[in-house]
Order: sequence, then structure tokens, then C-alpha cells
Amino acid sequence: MFRKPKSWLALLLALGASLAQAQDAPAPAASAGAITNLQTVTVSGVQPGPGLWKVSRGGHTLWVLGLIRTLPERMQWRSGEVAEVIAQSQEVLEPPSVQVKADTNFLGKLFLLPSVYSARKNEDGKTLDQVLPSALYARWQPLKQQYLGNGRGVERWRPIFAAMELYKKALRQHGLRGNGEIGGTVDALAKQHGVKQTLTQYQLVIEKPRQAIKAFKQAGPDDVACFGRTLDSIEHDLPAITERANAWATGDLATLRRLPDSRYRDACVEALTGAGFARELGISDVPARVEAGWLAAAERALAANTTTFAMLPMDSVLDAGGYLAKLKAKGYTVLAPDEDEGDAEDAPAAAGSTAR
Repeated sequence: MFRKPKSWLALLLALGASLAQAQDAPAPAASAGAITNLQTVTVSGVQPGPGLWKVSRGGHTLWVLGLIRTLPERMQWRSGEVAEVIAQSQEVLEPPSVQVKADTNFLGKLFLLPSVYSARKNEDGKTLDQVLPSALYARWQPLKQQYLGNGRGVERWRPIFAAMELYKKALRQHGLRGNGEIGGTVDALAKQHGVKQTLTQYQLVIEKPRQAIKAFKQAGPDDVACFGRTLDSIEHDLPAITERANAWATGDLATLRRLPDSRYRDACVEALTGAGFARELGISDVPARVEAGWLAAAERALAANTTTFAMLPMDSVLDAGGYLAKLKAKGYTVLAPDEDEGDAEDAPAAAGSTAR
């Protein structure tokens, strides 16, 4: 289950360290004021979700559920396969994540709150129309009216925060929500069967949080690329995002492979990890550390357990350079839900890998 950061600074740091690896097709060029109003219908009721990927070697198996961030709001997830696997497992690996920890006491955190709150605002009280290119702000106005209404408070936020708020509300209006139900169901099944749950977190300790906030204000991200790409996604990608959510719910792997995740997050992550404050805090290479930590946990579990259940972001499952591809390159047999053992035997061995 993904852990929610507890402050705006933590949210940014976790976003900057998130697993944005998918190399997706670029979105179509956006024109000023163009809004996609096609309301794609989301599926509802009880849905099974996708099948499980099987990673195995020497009689030990890791079953992997691929997750996407956005699901149909009115669906209920019920997977008999997942319930059966967890009941037979010795361990459940939670999805890779980042935990941001500020090295300060309780009183220190209270004194930090005003600074954290102010970090989400533009310097010198500037508004979005003063910090964004005029053409980009012209695109923002109708979208803001459509999804956020007449409130003016967001106009003083930094573009990256305003974009995140707009995207969240746009998803909700299109009948979409987050994937929290999946983690909650897996947690309940693991507790029901007494299965050990293992966090695969990378803990990022901010030793001097006051300096971190100051560094963010002085050398924060270039928000414009993230802001513009988020508007692209809202204007053009929502039908595809809805179709992808429906495909996950119904287990349609062909559609999940055909429709990669939206790239707006890549632009935001690049804006964050490439910023001066990220280099100063040492978070620019956190995605690589998160990946290394999960792979180590997976290999340990494969060696120790007969059966293990795990969850991964879908891009880490499907991507040619993703986590499962890296396990395959190390000699593990990896089967998609729509493959069988014969497919694995016929596939060429990964370069440099040695099956054991």
C-alpha cells in the first residue's frame, strides 16, 4: 500500500523519487483553449483486475500484481486468484515506495509547518498569471474554471502544486479514483491468513529540514514543463486514462500494453530531480535506490519462500527495462498472465543471464 506523505515538502520529495520509468508515446500537440470533453464511460460493479505475473526459479515462485494509479470510481475489486495466492504465500511484498523523514523533534516540526505551507506558494505573493507564459496561462483558465471553479487561492500556488490539484479534480469528475482499495484488500487478506508483510521502502532522511525548505524556495523545480504537460494530459489523455482504468479492472492486458501511462508525471519528476534543491539534498538518484531495494527484497524472498506475493506499478511490470525485465535478465523465468510455460521455454535467454 502506498504511504501518503505528511507535508507539501514530503509530497514533493516523494514525487521526485517516484518510479516514473515508462517511455511512453508523446501526447498530441496542445492548442490553446482546447479541452477534450469526451466522457468515456467507466466500468462498475465487481471486477477481477488483471492476472498475475509469475517469476520463478528452482521451485520458488513470486506472483506479481501490476498496479495502475487510477481506477474506475464505481468498481469493486474481487480477485479470487489473488486471494488464493496470498493464502498460500509465506510473505507479501508491498509496492516500492519512499518514506520521507525529517530529522527533528515534535516542536521542531510544529515550527516548520508555516515554512512548509509557504513553500507551496509563489515567491513575493505572485499569482500564476505572473509566473507562467501568457499562452500557458490562457490554457489554464478554462480548465481551472471547469474543474476547480471560481476559487482564487490556487492562483497563488506554485505551478507544480496547482497542476497536481487540477489533475486530481479532473480525474474525479471523469469517474476515476486512486488505487487505495487494492492495497487495503491485500492488507486484509494477508492479516486474515497470517502472512508476513514486508515494506519495500527507501527511507529518505532530511537531516536539516529548515535548510531543505530554504533550498527548495531558492533552487526549486522549473514548474513550467510539469504544468504544461499536466494540461496536455487533462486536455487530451483523459479518454485514454479512462480506457486504461477500465482495462485494468476487466483484466484486458492487450489494452494495457497498447496504452502506456500518461507521461505528465515524467515531466514533473524531471523538473524535481533536476532542480538544485534535489541535488543539494541528494535525492536525484533515489529512483535507482528504490529499484535496487525492491529487487534485493524480491530475490531474498524468492530464495527464502516457496510462494511470495508482490505488487508493482504496471509500468515496472510491462516496461522493457522494468523490474521484471531485470529479474529475467538475472535468469529468473518470467511469465505474463496470458503466457504459459511453453512460451517461456521457447523464448530466447536474456543476454548475459544464466538460469540456475
